[in-house]
Amino acid sequence: MITELYQTRNLPDSKLAALLETDQFDRELFRLADLRRKEFYGTDVYLRGLIELTNYCKNDCFYCGIRRSRANLDRYRLALEQVLHCCETGYGLGYRTFVLQGGEDTFFNAGRITEFVTEIRKRYQDCAITLSLGEHSRENYQRFFDAGANRYLLRHETANEEHYGKLHPRSMSLTCRKQCLWNLKEIGYQTGSGFMVGSPFQTTSCVIEDLRFLQALQPAMIGIGPFIAHRDTPFKREQNGGLALTLRLVAVLRLMFPYALIPATTALGTIDPQGREMGLRAGANVVMPNLSPVNVRRKYELYDNKICMGEEAAECKACLAARVSAAGYQIVTGIGNVTPDKRQAG
Repeated sequence: MITELYQTRNLPDSKLAALLETDQFDRELFRLADLRRKEFYGTDVYLRGLIELTNYCKNDCFYCGIRRSRANLDRYRLALEQVLHCCETGYGLGYRTFVLQGGEDTFFNAGRITEFVTEIRKRYQDCAITLSLGEHSRENYQRFFDAGANRYLLRHETANEEHYGKLHPRSMSLTCRKQCLWNLKEIGYQTGSGFMVGSPFQTTSCVIEDLRFLQALQPAMIGIGPFIAHRDTPFKREQNGGLALTLRLVAVLRLMFPYALIPATTALGTIDPQGREMGLRAGANVVMPNLSPVNVRRKYELYDNKICMGEEAAECKACLAARVSAAGYQIVTGIGNVTPDKRQAG
């Protein structure tokens, strides 16, 4: 079964379910996923400098620590000068990709986002600019792209309609989320999507639907991480997603999408001290150190016990570089685009 996945980059639903629901195949799965990643990327691991722009959000997702209804959160917004300072620091440390991430904050309308992208692009023409700022109109996505944004991350979270409704308020729509992703691809972004692992009400069938949606979308980047409960959300008493299934899915994704950029997420490092290293060994090839000002990092708390809250940018990079090296890989400073050649090979 694992050999079939390695050779064909696909399995029927019944075999995927069998693979996901047991650990008996994990050792061979991780070995082949690591082999496939090395065929496409060697031992290179790409840096993505994360800048957490705002913790305001108009949405009220039931799992999220910056949801609109959380009354006791100290909200913040970064000014353009602060963001440019983060970029300057990151550039000096060797970062060539900046990721502007935030809640869906109406203050950051299309005009302001375009202004931020324009100013970053003026100063750092050799860098990739990634946005992760939620749902916008196709027209606005085009504006950001024309201003210089290269990539957009928008996790679909779950591809199952019923499951989506259990994780989000009625004001949000899976149809809208999926259409945003198709719009981003059509415009020309290197588009990223992904889902939570072990979120409340998730079944194996839901996960298989996620994989099938990703097969249709063929994103350049795929980000998954375990669900981790936050104390001030409706899901505060729900069980966290598991390390084993998350790693298994990282490996499955590497074999199904060999060209993809797949992060070893902070959430993996939060549920296990060696989580990111294990993610790399399972096929991940991206890490995302935090460039945000230290005084706002604890305010961008999507889930409980998030790691790397107090490190300065240089400390954060040095820590991750050491972890990547210990896992048997190397940090590289290149942009790390998914090229047509890689897609065709994949």
